[in-house]
Amino acid sequence: MSSQIATANRNIALYPWFKLLQSLIFAQAVWFLYFQAKLSAAEAIMLYAIADLATTVLEVPSGYASDRFGRRVTLIIAGCCSTIGAGLLAVGDSFAIFAAGQIMMGAGGAFLSGTDSAFLYESLSAAGRADDVEAQEVKAWRFTFAALAMSAVTGGAVALYSFPLTFVLSAVALFAGIIISLRFVEPPRQDTAPQAGEVMRLGALGDALRNPVLIWLFALAVLMYGFSHIPFVFGQPFIQEALASVGLAQDAPMFSGLVTTVMMLLSVVASFFATRLRHRVGLVAILLLAFGMQITLSGVLALTNAPIVIAVLLLRMVPDALSKPFVTARIQPLLRDEARATYLSLQSLCGRVLFAATLFVASGATQSADTMPYADIQMVLGGYVAAGVIAITLLAFFARRLPIQE
Repeated sequence: MSSQIATANRNIALYPWFKLLQSLIFAQAVWFLYFQAKLSAAEAIMLYAIADLATTVLEVPSGYASDRFGRRVTLIIAGCCSTIGAGLLAVGDSFAIFAAGQIMMGAGGAFLSGTDSAFLYESLSAAGRADDVEAQEVKAWRFTFAALAMSAVTGGAVALYSFPLTFVLSAVALFAGIIISLRFVEPPRQDTAPQAGEVMRLGALGDALRNPVLIWLFALAVLMYGFSHIPFVFGQPFIQEALASVGLAQDAPMFSGLVTTVMMLLSVVASFFATRLRHRVGLVAILLLAFGMQITLSGVLALTNAPIVIAVLLLRMVPDALSKPFVTARIQPLLRDEARATYLSLQSLCGRVLFAATLFVASGATQSADTMPYADIQMVLGGYVAAGVIAITLLAFFARRLPIQE
């Protein structure tokens, strides 16, 4: 037993560093500008949608593989796929190669999705520290976004000289993440794992999908995934258009990197106040506040492309800091080990499918073959805001009838 606790505690200690290496994404602030420079704005949007669709195809199968074959091996596969994908994007010179790279990145995201949180929770349970899940999720969040901040500003500066080099640096960091995952020890299961040749047992998953609290949290997570990524996709062309109005379009990569860095740092700062705010106002209130902030951010970007509005993008990840760790912590105790990663993967799948579908619609609404004009950005964001207002109203209505706070 003492040996099990020791190995579980080692997993817990290594986990934040694993998340840090997975989050050194040096191309995050310039990927759209890179794809747009090589191809077109519409193709850049399509490439993002392709990555999401690749993740979609593998989302639930990868979750099932995690539940059946183990967390450790699934995390290793995730790192290998992402490393190969970053390498392909670094050497890409055609839509086909970029698409292949995005597919591999999407596969890496699918194998990581759900498995990382399941690995952490099960390691905490094995160490007798399951009640620490909220605090550990917040800690992992800080490591994640500190890494995103560091890599964003670095990537923005590197992109002034070479866009592909940003993906090379990401590949190196992802490879280091694989080394960390090799040191993980598979946490023990509390439930009986499926036997060889046995089909997925749907009982545990079905129970989760019939739980009203999980349904509400599921819907919120799906919607917030999309609204979190709206500024990620359209923020870079927005910055370029805003800077063009003052003759600084050529500096868009550096500005984008700086904006992304401050964005991530603000998220880290918000995480230090998030737990206190969550206990003061309650879980439902902080989650709806976070979703409302996401909708408002898109609304402001839709109103004007004045350069001063770039400052609004700095708040993009604050809503996630106020919601994701708490949603994950609330969900985990309601799930059984045998379907934990499958459920989380299904949740992620639905978010990706919904957002990818809206991106395909958005790419069709983009008329320019070159850069994406603000008029197109404004039209797309306006549609997202209208849908968001309806969604948050419905969530607030149903939240009053459910024991989500417990």
